[in-house]
Parts: sequence; structure tokens; C-alpha cells
Amino acid sequence: MSENWNTRTRLVHGGARRSQYNELSEAIYMTQSFVYDSAEDAEARFIESGPDEFIYARYGNPTVAMFEDRIAALEGAEAAFATASGMAAVSGALTSMLRAGDHVVAARALFGSCLYVLDEVLTRFGVEVSFVDGADLGQWKAALREDTKAVFFETIANPTLEVIDIAAVAELAHQVGATVIVDNVFATPVFSRAVEQGADVVVYSATKHIDGQGRALGGVILGKRDYIRDTVQTYMKHTGGSMSPFTAWIMLKGLETMDLRVRAQAATAHAIADAVQGHPKLARALYAGHGSHPQAQLVRERMGGGGTVLALDLAGGQAAAFRFLDALRIVLISNNLGDAKSIATHPATTTHQRLTDAQCAALGITPGLVRLSVGIEDTDDLLADVMQALDAA
Repeated sequence: MSENWNTRTRLVHGGARRSQYNELSEAIYMTQSFVYDSAEDAEARFIESGPDEFIYARYGNPTVAMFEDRIAALEGAEAAFATASGMAAVSGALTSMLRAGDHVVAARALFGSCLYVLDEVLTRFGVEVSFVDGADLGQWKAALREDTKAVFFETIANPTLEVIDIAAVAELAHQVGATVIVDNVFATPVFSRAVEQGADVVVYSATKHIDGQGRALGGVILGKRDYIRDTVQTYMKHTGGSMSPFTAWIMLKGLETMDLRVRAQAATAHAIADAVQGHPKLARALYAGHGSHPQAQLVRERMGGGGTVLALDLAGGQAAAFRFLDALRIVLISNNLGDAKSIATHPATTTHQRLTDAQCAALGITPGLVRLSVGIEDTDDLLADVMQALDAA
């Protein structure tokens, strides 16, 4: 692939592998295993496989490899491993490299399942985890130790949209030799510059903007080639979290239009953020790309765009939030995000319902908070829908 290609060209043509039939659209290799010309060939492949040699779908597949190569080229990473879901990517990135006695520092503001992996799963197997306020560099510096193996955070926190300075945290983490792992979903692959800013490992739920059309679960782990091939791939192929060929084909088709979709979604999200500022029914309105956001300058410098998600905090608490949700006509109530369809979620009673009231309060997840994932519908139609729903709240 040409290194001079720009983003949209990479998303359409990157990593393409054509069969002898020279098909236009990427082929789906729906096979779980592969045939060898001889017993000697099989033996050699199990010792060391070449870039176009495959053994078993859990280890790798031509369609999956196309997706991995394409997203790695976009992200600026050396390699990628595609997983069955976003949470398979998060848990695989962490668990593959950690052992009992290792220390991890993580931002406190995390998606509920990410928090569960760190606070429940890893600690169950002897990994020590320290949580910090992600925006407070002093807390990161105080928590990091000589035996810290990794740091983990969401670049834009779910659902309160706190933005973490990747470069600053990476500089501190690298001073003690820790691996920097970032969940970059809210930043999106379109606005991401995580590797450039010092992230060693980037994980995505491909379910979100990469597919972006509500069709399939998927995830991806990106990083240095030796980490992906020797650490992640070895772990994932034995534990079974690999992406299926059909899902990889869906993700390839999603990548072709992702830049167009995400930029349109972000523009509409910014327009909604402008329109709702100071609305009497809202205690606060947060959008990472808006000038009113506490880390707006950081977003401008490091991302150039605020993503596709807003947080609207209804002044009347849960009752007002539910009235707002029930009044929406175009925006759908669901728990996904990054979709072509606009989606609203009430985190306190759904995605983050396992947290205690005290934990929610510490993270800024109030009873009135609504997460609004902006789709590709007409901007004026979405604005009208949000405003009439606020009136009803």
C-alpha cells in the first residue's frame, strides 16, 4: 500500500488481498481451517507461517487479515489483531500481558465492563489495580511505581466525556517502563492520533464507528508487531476471542464509509451542542469538541474533532431524563453508540447501573445524565427532535 495515500483512500483500498479471480469487493473466506500440499508443508506452517499462510480461523484468516492490515495502516500501528467484540479487545490487551503481582494504574472514569475487567477480573488473579482521576496528572504521577506494568484509560471517558492527555500520561508511564493502553472508541479512528502521542496499544470496539451500522460485534487491538504477534495473538488464539471472517468483511465495508460518516456525525453533534447551551431544562451539556468543554483546547490540539457523542444532564433528574427519552421521535433509545442511527442512553440505569450511587457521583454520572450518540440523519431534523424532547422534559 502506498504510504502517500490519504485517509479515505486507505480506508477503501488498504490491505486488499485478491484471489486468482481478481474480485472487486473483498472476498469472504468462510473456512475454519486450511489444506496443506503435504505433511511436510503442514509441519513447516505450524513452525512458522508466512504473511499469506494460514492454519486455523482462530489463528488468522485472509478476510480478517485484510481488516487488520487496513485498520493498522489507518491508526499508524505496526500490526493489529481483530477480536470478537470490543470487550474481547480490552480484556485481551490487558490479560495477555499481565501476571499475578503486576501493577496497573487506570483512570477511574470507565465504561462499566472495562471497570469490571480491571476491578473484578484482574484483581481476582493477583493483579494490583490503582484508580486515579484521569485528568489529574498529579494523581497519575503519584500512583505510578517502578513495578507498574501498564496504564489504561479511555481517551474520552464514557459517558461523561472527560478527555485525558495521552501524551502527558504516556510520558509519565514510560518513565517507569509501563505500557500505555488506551480505549479510543469515543475519539474514533477518524480523529485518533493516539499512537503519534505515545500510546503503545490502542483498542477499539469495532461495533461502534467502524461498523457503525448496527450489524455486528467486533473489536481490534493495535500496537507494535512483537506485542501483537507474540503476546496478543498467542493468548487470543488459545482463548478463542478471534473475529469471524464474515464479521471482518462487514468491518471492511464499514471502513470504506467511516470517515464520511464520522465527520458528518461530528458536525451535527457540534451543532446540537451549540443549540442546547444554556437551555433551562439542562444542568449542563457536554461535547468534547465544543468551546465550553473543560478540555476543549486539548481536543483541538490533539484530535481536531470532538467525536460523535454528547452528554446532556437534565436538571430534573431521572424523571426529566426519562421524559426526554420518551419524547424523542427520531433518536432511538438503545445502549449502543457510534451508529448511523442516533441513539440515546440513560447510563445510570443501563450501562453503568452496577455502580453504587457513590461511584456514580464520583464519576459525574447523575440521575439526569443522558448520553446522546449522534447519527447521520439530517442535522435540522435531529436538532428539532432534541429541542422538542427538551421541551417535553
